[in-house]
Amino acid sequence: MREVAIISGSPSLSSRSDRVLKYLGELLEREHFTIKHISIREISSDDLFQGNYDSPSVQQVAKTLNEASGVIVGSPVYKAAYSGVLKSLFDILPQDILQHKPVLPLITGGSPSHMLALEYTMKPLLATLKGQTLKGIYMLDCQIDKQKYNPIVDEDIWNRTKKQLSYFIEILKKQEATTVITDL
Repeated sequence: MREVAIISGSPSLSSRSDRVLKYLGELLEREHFTIKHISIREISSDDLFQGNYDSPSVQQVAKTLNEASGVIVGSPVYKAAYSGVLKSLFDILPQDILQHKPVLPLITGGSPSHMLALEYTMKPLLATLKGQTLKGIYMLDCQIDKQKYNPIVDEDIWNRTKKQLSYFIEILKKQEATTVITDL
């Protein structure tokens, strides 16, 4: 199975983190992965805030995550953490929804002072859901240009992103090879 779920936790219609996530999805498609994009904006606010874990849209997200080989989760920083609507979504998904899945976290923010949001908020959340969390990527807003094909305009962060994405792909390919051997 070569499917990757990409979750955007940005409530904004025009989001830097969302643009970067879509670009990472395009790069993975070039590597012959099937990409399923999940945007927090596609989930009803009533479902999120009333905890409707059995709503069709939440059940579809759970199905997509269960079928995925790996997951990329991205969010802008709000008040030194990922978005609250992303947390609301994860709160109503099964506790072990990310079990045995490599997860690449990505956070974007306006200041280097929010860099630890990745370590202190996003990674603990993903670990609670049993994800095998990679190092992750923190990008400053000034390192992203939403108008460019490759929105990551800073060379250093682009190199770190390529390295993390390559490692993510390597893990997925190893899992696929192990699955094929186990299935024989």
